[in-house]
Amino acid sequence: MTDTEASRDGRTVVLLLGAGERTRELAAAFARLGADVVTADPPVDGDALTTLVDDEKPGYVVSDAEAVATDTLVAIAERGDVEVFPTPRSARLALDAEGLRRLAADELGLPTAPFWFAGSAAELAAVAQHAGFPLVVKPVAAAPGEGESVLLRPEDVDPAWERAVAGGKLSLARVIAESVVDVDVEVTLLTVRTTGPSGPAVSFCEPIGHHQDTGGSLESWQPQHLSPTALDSAKSIAARIVNSLGGRGVFAVELLVRGDEVYFSDVRPRLQDSGLVTLRSQRLSQFELHARAVLGLPVDTIMVSPGAAEVTYATEDDGPPLLADALAVAESDVRLSQAEPALRVSLATAPDPIVARDRARRVASALRRKG
Repeated sequence: MTDTEASRDGRTVVLLLGAGERTRELAAAFARLGADVVTADPPVDGDALTTLVDDEKPGYVVSDAEAVATDTLVAIAERGDVEVFPTPRSARLALDAEGLRRLAADELGLPTAPFWFAGSAAELAAVAQHAGFPLVVKPVAAAPGEGESVLLRPEDVDPAWERAVAGGKLSLARVIAESVVDVDVEVTLLTVRTTGPSGPAVSFCEPIGHHQDTGGSLESWQPQHLSPTALDSAKSIAARIVNSLGGRGVFAVELLVRGDEVYFSDVRPRLQDSGLVTLRSQRLSQFELHARAVLGLPVDTIMVSPGAAEVTYATEDDGPPLLADALAVAESDVRLSQAEPALRVSLATAPDPIVARDRARRVASALRRKG
């Protein structure tokens, strides 16, 4: 199916599965390209999802949710009258750290931190005894950061096991344990996969550095400087994993960088909070790039200015955001949601990312202060 084919009264219909601010931004990006967008919370039940697709008759089903009835998406994709993104295989691997890590390390030979899997607290204890400390432990099926902890000593094993099992998206009593790699920076490389007359192609946004503090605030900035050797390695790793997953759209490839060395960490076949900086730093944001790629339209990944973002969720201790103070910061912008918990995105641009980060922090501070 191409962007010129219609599904409803001469218009392209996109069924977007998801909720929250990211989904709303993505829906707006599709709508600006003339698509008829139907947004729905993803049904947990496969029959309900099939009924929704039959009722709406979309040309494209786009999931912006972590957990969707993957087997049903496979059946819908195999019908041939609907394109599904991310591909069911990508969606399944995004929730299967074990399968994804084995694909990356064993099949594709990508460099990764040393890792092991465990199916019980006793197995995790044996891994820790063999591998040594510290170890990062997380569920094999979870959103980034969920159920994650660091083992520093043997007595941390049982609490880490319980946290990981409780924090997984699926009821899988299985965890991944990784050696802690001493790195300079964690990077998101937004990789856009498209298809055209000459076949599949990938393009890359400028690297995005990010850091999440213990309070849950996520800071990201673009560009993150990498050495030419590290940048070439990062692009090679991203292209290989994305082409293996297939499909079209934006993939958030997570990398660990130390000097010229780059390690594959994760890939998400959908948009991520670290990419919100592109709302101001790029000509086309991650949302616009995803919509264009899914619809088979041309993309470009031009960065127009260094930028930074800080993503937080309002707490009971926060008062009404001081919006006037936040927007008084030079080259600033915000995104505020009315959902619970309320998402607050502080954005800023500047001649260099260091100044942009400082401005974004000042915006975020104003949004947290009590009015």
